[in-house]
Amino acid sequence: MAPLSIQGVRKSFGSVEVLNNIDIELEDGGFLVLLGPSGCGKSTLLAIVAGLEPSSGGDVVIGDRNVNNVHPKDRNIAMVFQSYALYPTMSVKRNIGFGLEMRKVPEAEREAGVRKAAKLLQIEHLLERKPGQLSGGQRQRVAMGRAIVRDPDLFLFDEPLSNLDAKLRVEMRTEIKRLHDRLGTTTVYVTHDQIEAMTLGTKVAVMKNGVIQQFADPQTIYERPANMFVAGFIGTPTMNFLEGTLEQAEGGLVLRHAGGSLGLGGIEQEVGSFVRKPVVAGIRPETFTAAAGSASTLSGKVDVVEPTGPDTMVILDVGGQMMTARLGSRDRPRLGDPMTLGIDMRAVNLFDPQSGNRI
Repeated sequence: MAPLSIQGVRKSFGSVEVLNNIDIELEDGGFLVLLGPSGCGKSTLLAIVAGLEPSSGGDVVIGDRNVNNVHPKDRNIAMVFQSYALYPTMSVKRNIGFGLEMRKVPEAEREAGVRKAAKLLQIEHLLERKPGQLSGGQRQRVAMGRAIVRDPDLFLFDEPLSNLDAKLRVEMRTEIKRLHDRLGTTTVYVTHDQIEAMTLGTKVAVMKNGVIQQFADPQTIYERPANMFVAGFIGTPTMNFLEGTLEQAEGGLVLRHAGGSLGLGGIEQEVGSFVRKPVVAGIRPETFTAAAGSASTLSGKVDVVEPTGPDTMVILDVGGQMMTARLGSRDRPRLGDPMTLGIDMRAVNLFDPQSGNRI
């Protein structure tokens, strides 16, 4: 185990800048998730940490060792790929232990390491099978076993669950979480799936166009996103954005919008300098409540009702702006009906529409 320090890392392919001055500090035993849409640079950054891709500038430090000029095999890292990358003609047992075999580890020590990893991943009964005889989830466990057996300073996961179906992804996500809790190995995990990021990471770096938009713990990113990109990328359904103008009214600050006004009493932001200016209110769907006794309410016409079992998603037309509310399973308004929803303003964020940043 070792801390990871990424200091001012840059990467360009010709005139195209893929990574722009990336700074990340991950504590020993931490779980960092690199999250963002396709093409944001997260896999390139992982490849630089692994030594598979040279950087155009900056430093990568694992433990107390700068590894910029260290060959991948000498960095004491273990990588789990999206494609599993198993040897099809080898048994599970040999696939797991092959790295140790190449490093001339004695057979008895190799055998003990493979058995320990297989037991941890509950694949002891699969050791004599070939990869072609395994399901996708079992193959991914074997790939993880091959990483575990090396006892590395750093685990690197490159979208390891992308090839699995929805049910298996949930199971393997739990498996990876359990594995990290037991081993405590410092881990870097690349994904575009925000559920994986929220459930696995101790720290999340949200990336866009090669720039880190926010680096924080998952709850901070969810509750206090740094900008509208982060706010819209995290959460399912995504955060609602209500555009309007901030005004000082008799009862306090309000947001005047096309469908009326929203009282901002209870909001936990310093917004005085934005009075009489355009702002955007970011409202999570679960922040709404069907009980309209709140001091802050939003009224509109019911446009869509989507029962999901445990919840009902209601889309309101608020003066031409569509707002999604997650309500209780028994809340079933009729299409076209007027509806007023209460809002917990402590969970609302205000953004500057020009910069997109949280005020």
